[in-house]
Amino acid sequence: QVQIVESGGGLVQPGGSLRLSCAAPGPVFTYLTMAWYRQTPGNQRELVASIAPSGRTNYADSVKDRFTISRDNIKNMLYLQMVNLNSEDTAIYFCNKHPELGSPWGAGGQGTRVTVSS
Repeated sequence: QVQIVESGGGLVQPGGSLRLSCAAPGPVFTYLTMAWYRQTPGNQRELVASIAPSGRTNYADSVKDRFTISRDNIKNMLYLQMVNLNSEDTAIYFCNKHPELGSPWGAGGQGTRVTVSS
């Protein structure tokens, strides 16, 4: 099974910015609604943002006006630009189709860790 690979996480101070990237191989990428999810220990994976093949986007209320999801259908890449980060954004971030059920990439990749701390 081909694997999703997320990258771009790291340690950032409150108010800082990061850009996450996700490589999702396979031609099916173009036809799927893709999403970023995040998960903290002991909690279920949370939907952060999604983007349809048309480019229509949706965001969780907690990240609206701070995060921007985008995609490059030529490169099979998904991105998440995050600004004005706060401690509540600390999590492991994953990308996959939305909904995840029946994803050609299974449960997705290993994720990328974002830590917001001074």
